Amino acid sequence: MKILTSPAKEQKTPYTYVRFDTKEVTMFLENAQGRSMVVHKDAKSPQTQRTFRTLVRFMVRTAKSYKIEKLALAIDDIITDDVLKNYTRAHALQTLAENLLIADYEFTTYRTSKTREKYVAEMLLSGDLAKEDLEAIARGVEIGTAVNSARNLANIPGGDMTPRTLALSAQTLAKGTAVKVTVLGKKEIEREKMGALLGVSRGSVEDPRFIIMEYWGAGKGPAKKASGKQDVGTDEYRPVVFIGKGITFDTGGLNLKPSDAVLDMHLDMSGGAAVIAAVICAARLKLKKNIIGLIPAAENMVSGESYRPGDILTTMSGKTVEVLNTDAEGRLVLADALTYARKYNPKVVIDVATLTGAALVALGQHASAIMTQDEALQATLMKLGEESGDYVWPLPLWQEYKQHTKGTFADIANIPVSGARYGGAINGGMFLTHFAEGLTWAHIDMAPRMTAAPGDHLSKGATGEPVRLLVALAIHY
Repeated sequence: MKILTSPAKEQKTPYTYVRFDTKEVTMFLENAQGRSMVVHKDAKSPQTQRTFRTLVRFMVRTAKSYKIEKLALAIDDIITDDVLKNYTRAHALQTLAENLLIADYEFTTYRTSKTREKYVAEMLLSGDLAKEDLEAIARGVEIGTAVNSARNLANIPGGDMTPRTLALSAQTLAKGTAVKVTVLGKKEIEREKMGALLGVSRGSVEDPRFIIMEYWGAGKGPAKKASGKQDVGTDEYRPVVFIGKGITFDTGGLNLKPSDAVLDMHLDMSGGAAVIAAVICAARLKLKKNIIGLIPAAENMVSGESYRPGDILTTMSGKTVEVLNTDAEGRLVLADALTYARKYNPKVVIDVATLTGAALVALGQHASAIMTQDEALQATLMKLGEESGDYVWPLPLWQEYKQHTKGTFADIANIPVSGARYGGAINGGMFLTHFAEGLTWAHIDMAPRMTAAPGDHLSKGATGEPVRLLVALAIHY
């Protein structure tokens, strides 16, 4: 979709206009010959931040269903007084642009004929738009584009999206931006002693990669005279570090998943895709921030080389992990990435992963789970989640849960030794606390938001979450 702006309230054909009758709670699609279609909105109450997003997406999906390629909308018809009670005008315009693009997205890479799905090729936004309004729309376009970029990466089948191609994708997306991408291959990963990442990847013919994305939008600080190295020790220059799980396909390993559970496991790198897209977006927005993206990428496959239940892995931190279930691999690769993140003296560390089905059981499909022992960070995540549209909800990381992470023959076990059936999402987060000690850190288990849910008004497949939340965090810090 191409988003255009115009000061004129009325334009001639070939645009189809969206009109709203707020009294009847009805949306009209009107062409040059007059009203042609009547479509009921699905929100009968005053607009909130949540219903506003839904309305924008509903509008686009409806237009697509009628195969309308050029749509026009008067800004004042949709950004009403009700909306402005909950948004600043700039935020509303940014949100409008984001959701126009997100709703229009379809993954058609592998279709030999693209005619089956129609897009809204042009969206004309008309009205009195000040410079700040145009900047807000442009910002929304960048963020919406980044969300769709993450969806493209995640939706690619596992046979085509391997650790190597994920790394190449990060490098390709970074071209023309200020993001530096460094890719560690197997030998470099061995030198870093990332035993957990190496262990998970052993069963695959595809070697692992460790993808490092650096954006120094605020600079690295003044150089120290003695060493000539730049100082990133002060808060002004300390970076925000995003870590994304990059398991490009997850069979479960020797603890093999059932067939119905393995089908979507090319999406198990959705956290890594979100981090790649968010770092690129921060650079394209030219944020005056320092942001690092770390993506441990591997396949969790079955072969005679696969790591086994009962194996003990030595992580980059030196801590040992007893593998009780090879399908709890995401927390293992994140452990090495959390240790690597310390090299940057980070201001805050956020890891994003499709970690557990238990998070989906706990929260359903409409919010990601967040876990942190920092109350201020938890409050920030919830506030920015509500504002961005990437909703999150907390689960506890109380000390009572830590006993379940102790190993019998190693320092830690990757699932509870007792075989406890409950609190699986919390157990995953609690495992990660062993590697996040001393960091301002939060874990986002985005498994509930891996794929679109009923009522999202999105196409099937990846949602691209939580790209909007990560960009908001980057701006906040």
